[in-house]
Amino acid sequence: MTFHTSRTVRRALISGLALASVAVLAVGCAGSSTAGASAEGSAAAISGSVIWADYGGPTNESRQVAYFDGFTADTGVDVVSTSLEDSVYYGMLKGDAGDYDTMQTSAADVLAYTDAVTEVPEDIQGDLLPENIRPYIVGGFVFGIAQGWLTETFPNGGPQDWADFFDTTKYPGKRAWPGSPGSYDASYEIALLADGVKPADLYPLDIPRAEAKLNTIRGDMVFYQSYPEVQQLLSSGSAAIAVTVTGQYNALKNAGKDVTVQWNQAFIVPSGFVIPQQASNPAAALALAAWMNDPERQAVFTERTGYGPVNSKVFDYLSDDVVSGLVNSPEHEKVGLYWDTQWRSENNDKLIDSYTAWLAG
Repeated sequence: MTFHTSRTVRRALISGLALASVAVLAVGCAGSSTAGASAEGSAAAISGSVIWADYGGPTNESRQVAYFDGFTADTGVDVVSTSLEDSVYYGMLKGDAGDYDTMQTSAADVLAYTDAVTEVPEDIQGDLLPENIRPYIVGGFVFGIAQGWLTETFPNGGPQDWADFFDTTKYPGKRAWPGSPGSYDASYEIALLADGVKPADLYPLDIPRAEAKLNTIRGDMVFYQSYPEVQQLLSSGSAAIAVTVTGQYNALKNAGKDVTVQWNQAFIVPSGFVIPQQASNPAAALALAAWMNDPERQAVFTERTGYGPVNSKVFDYLSDDVVSGLVNSPEHEKVGLYWDTQWRSENNDKLIDSYTAWLAG
């Protein structure tokens, strides 16, 4: 990795950018509820702490190393991590007061609640994010949903697409499958692709057709309640193939397992955080957003987690080996698929209710 700018100079530049961005946003939105940031482009505008709500675990630890420690050292603003609670999360998305300055979200929720979240300046937006969510996402990253298996399970080559995944004769063994209603992920899209629907014709999703296809291998499914369970199911041989977020395959590789990920028809899923309009410290949250969009720092996070970047310049800082494991690498993006986030946003409750009923049998 080549550093084009010294750490000291880069920190100064990014800190200045953060403050300038906050000031411009505040001035442009004076008298509106878009942001409550101070218009003063000085250090006094950045103080206190940022309450950061996510799902914890190793990913949060990687954010601490890649972003938070340096931000606090440079600005004096503490980043306090807390576990995301649905009651606070949905309340703030509806415009209620709450404890969070930033909170992890899905693209569907971003589109459903744009009036309750802060728009961020264009110069700190992730250019790899879809245009419809780009103005609202901070701390962005990209994960994949794909099928994977221990390479030794299919020494002559495993499934090549979702139709193969459903072929339990050619590729025998149990399938690890999402068993939590809220984590239906790409279940319906996968089933429809396996049933012959072309990617361009997926939406609106034909839910009854998808459920009928899922039923054809229901007896071969092993349902997991949390993503880390997938690692144990594959390692123990309880499942031959899994469908899950690609970070779980990365964790298996880090544990010394030889894992094959099928990138063909993998789903490329942009994600990240929002700053609710009721945040108590939006100026510091926006400064942190600018800090996190720096490609050098984002590269550290990408290397540690295997999640794809949202800033295209990050690829300049990554080794070929790291890039080969990213769902939104230039190579994998050619064969991957994106959700229709707008349709999913408008039909999220319907999808959850349908999947809940299907799991119940």
